[in-house]
Amino acid sequence: MSAPKLVIGANGFLGSHVTRQLVADGHQVRVMVRPNASTISIDDLDVQRFVGDIWDNDVLREAMAGVDDVYYCVVDARGWLSDPAPLFHTNVEGTRNVLDVARTAGLHRFIFTSSYVTVGRRRGRTVTEADIITDRGLTPYVRSRVQAEELVLRYAREHGLPAIAMCVSTTYGGGDWGRTPHGAIIAGAAFGKLPFVMGGIELEAVGVDDAARAMILAAERGRVGERYLISEKMISNAEVARIAALEANMPPPTKTIPLPLAYALAALGTAKARLQKTDEKLSLGSLRLMRAEGPLDCSKAVQELGWQPRPVEESIREAARFWVGLREAKRQAKASRSE
Repeated sequence: MSAPKLVIGANGFLGSHVTRQLVADGHQVRVMVRPNASTISIDDLDVQRFVGDIWDNDVLREAMAGVDDVYYCVVDARGWLSDPAPLFHTNVEGTRNVLDVARTAGLHRFIFTSSYVTVGRRRGRTVTEADIITDRGLTPYVRSRVQAEELVLRYAREHGLPAIAMCVSTTYGGGDWGRTPHGAIIAGAAFGKLPFVMGGIELEAVGVDDAARAMILAAERGRVGERYLISEKMISNAEVARIAALEANMPPPTKTIPLPLAYALAALGTAKARLQKTDEKLSLGSLRLMRAEGPLDCSKAVQELGWQPRPVEESIREAARFWVGLREAKRQAKASRSE
């Protein structure tokens, strides 16, 4: 029997899908989750659990002992925080701590969940993994992701860690138990509670199942020290909402906030965050993350990994069905308790 696989952050959106696919593929799977974390996304799976956070070196060593592949799916994605210190604590220093343990664990592969925001996107051109981002004007969230990826690739060059960085775009699909911000848009559209969408917003997107499969393929076929862009296509925020609403038999949102108004609202959110020390999800930083600078070329993952993603529209429909099914299950459970 082959050595077990370890998924760190296995209860998260992408991590749970990586875990599910590994189990379905017949592997022995270990998972590492934080104490008191919700694990509803993996509770039905036959996996070996290790409870601890990314600063618990004893648990990290125990979990990595004897495994061949580690899938690192931990990220603080709260790009709207007024105090960015937690982003760097988790995304950079936390990653560094895990890398220090992993480099002596004798691994076959260390698959790191990075982001497509770490490549240099420019309007009017299609970008590849070779496009390097500059530090000028980056939001704290993006800086934390760039620094984390640079750490991983440096450990591959200088410490012999067999690491690969997967630059994953916005993920859609079922099983979004944590209600990601992009999943909330689908839920709102599926429930008929999304009064408007923001115009001029386009994101690179991929089905979460397809992103998980890319991670697994990278462990099998990826080149150490490389990064791979993982995205299916660019799609507008309005189109995501329309697809989700129609799948749930709801009318799509008809009102659109023009982009200049969205920037004005984001500027107000930024000012409020600075003055009142609050975390505002709509800020200039978060809006900049939603503005596409240029499409991605993912042919490297297709050619080298044999990755074949489905149209992301299918995953958006799956997400809408997940939310509708979850609401119906809650309704039935409530009805049963009242009888």
